[in-house]
Amino acid sequence: MKPRVAVVVFPGTNSEHETQRALAAAGLDAEIVHWSRGSAGLRHFDAFVLPGGFAYEDRVRAGAVAAHDEVMDAVIEGAQAGKFVIGICNGAQILLEAGLVPGTGPLRRPTAAFAPNAGGRFMCVHVHVRLAVAPARVPVLAGLSAGAVIPAWVSHGEGRLAAPDAELDALERDGHAAFVYCDARGERVPAPNGSARDVAGLTNRDGNVLAIMPHPERDAWTFNHRDGDPTKAAARGNAQAMLAPSGGSIFFEAFAAGFTTARPR
Repeated sequence: MKPRVAVVVFPGTNSEHETQRALAAAGLDAEIVHWSRGSAGLRHFDAFVLPGGFAYEDRVRAGAVAAHDEVMDAVIEGAQAGKFVIGICNGAQILLEAGLVPGTGPLRRPTAAFAPNAGGRFMCVHVHVRLAVAPARVPVLAGLSAGAVIPAWVSHGEGRLAAPDAELDALERDGHAAFVYCDARGERVPAPNGSARDVAGLTNRDGNVLAIMPHPERDAWTFNHRDGDPTKAAARGNAQAMLAPSGGSIFFEAFAAGFTTARPR
């Protein structure tokens, strides 16, 4: 039986369908689940993915209201029980506000946040991110190889990791900084949004919860890739190749692989 993954939707979420399709293409049984079903409608799922958007209009701070929604009780309980949880963009902001990531403080008392971009504006740019910890550190993505580079799209107004210096030091020292911004070769580059330590994604102590700001699902099929990408160029004139999963799809394939190599409790 395929692992069942809930793609959790809040008022204002806008990336659920792309995320669901990327999960399904990786071989998972992914279902879009609206917040109105409450925690009771989530507890039978094997894992949770919180997609991008603007949950509750990003009132107060991005992700702050959604983090206190009752439906998050099931996500928090699942994470504590070892289930896999991923948050992408707005989903990542929600996980930080819920205290699940980096998980260095009490629940729903964030110790770090994704703050407004350094430039003060919403940005949409193509990026690459590199796995900055050992694959064993993030069983939620157990299928990734060491130093894996993933293409994705930054599409946010509040993606700059911000925290006190002592907390940032601890995040790097203890392996919470799971992804950093890089170029296509994997060389680290300054974060386009000014994120502290160039961090693009964070994980918790157990590595079963991951928050990543760029969208891998927006570069998960060949036709999504930027013009000039060799995979896209080679697929010209071949509809099957153009519609095939590639690029950012490795993120979701690694997530699916985790269910067999590091099955959550």
